[in-house]
Amino acid sequence: MTWTGLTIAAGLLLAGLPAVAQDTWPSRPVRLVVGFPAGGPTDIPARIIAERMRTQLPQPVVVENRTGAGGRIAMDHVLSQPRDGHTLLVCTYIDALNSMSASRPYALSELAPISQITRAYYAIVVPKDLPAQDLAAFVALAKARPEGLSFGHVGAASMPNLVARMFEGKAGIRMVEVPYRGTPPVLQDLIAGRLQFFVGPLVNTMPLAQAGQVRVIGMTSPERLSVGPDYPTLVEQGMDLVAYGWLGICGGAGIPRAVVERVNRLVVEAVASPEYRTAVEGTGAGAVSSTPEALAALMAETVTQYGAVIRAHNIPME
Repeated sequence: MTWTGLTIAAGLLLAGLPAVAQDTWPSRPVRLVVGFPAGGPTDIPARIIAERMRTQLPQPVVVENRTGAGGRIAMDHVLSQPRDGHTLLVCTYIDALNSMSASRPYALSELAPISQITRAYYAIVVPKDLPAQDLAAFVALAKARPEGLSFGHVGAASMPNLVARMFEGKAGIRMVEVPYRGTPPVLQDLIAGRLQFFVGPLVNTMPLAQAGQVRVIGMTSPERLSVGPDYPTLVEQGMDLVAYGWLGICGGAGIPRAVVERVNRLVVEAVASPEYRTAVEGTGAGAVSSTPEALAALMAETVTQYGAVIRAHNIPME
């Protein structure tokens, strides 16, 4: 064969590599690793996506819960596996923020974003008997009682804490921080009046608000939500604050592009299904899919937006 013929043959071989990668994936079971407990708002979307992927693939797709360290155990495990698309991660906004850890840092470039799968806004709730009926009244009350009002949160770098800190800055107020180990005890103390402020997931706060046990003074969404159309947003009340948590599907950097694109198509199809949308809405979130590039941009934006809050308040990332 001539040198020209060899060059053409080599070029054809290289051009065919993505197709080969796609055609041979998956060659064994695919694991979807979740860093939080089974049955929770991170696990439920994962199981529906895994089941719908399984129906489209010749290999099983199994969900594996590896809990602890705010999702870092799951992250570390996925990054330790071969980067061939057989081990995937339900990545979260917390994983993006964990890249700021001083003791266990990693670069966002170590991840291969595939698709966003949920978006979850929050409700700002206060005790029903608090003498503040809306956002303006609450801010006025907080200014009249400096260091007298308290807010609860469920983790230093959790969205409830970060949004509460952003709220303080936007409102020009200060509140007393009270950490908890879970959302239910926060809400118990809020209902009893031992706390005055909480940024809570909709799945926990909406039933209490609709039952008249707490009062919603604002939503962190850009416009009113169908789950609570009577509750005004912070934006429409004059506060420039929009915030949400998110979930996505990621892998370790280095997964062949053809495999990333194939997984993306499978995930997008799963997220568009009525079954998925209904289940996700039951967790207080919305079904959202994206391109790999859009998820990468969202991860970077998360670090930029909330990283500034973390640094300003010296919030520990351990």
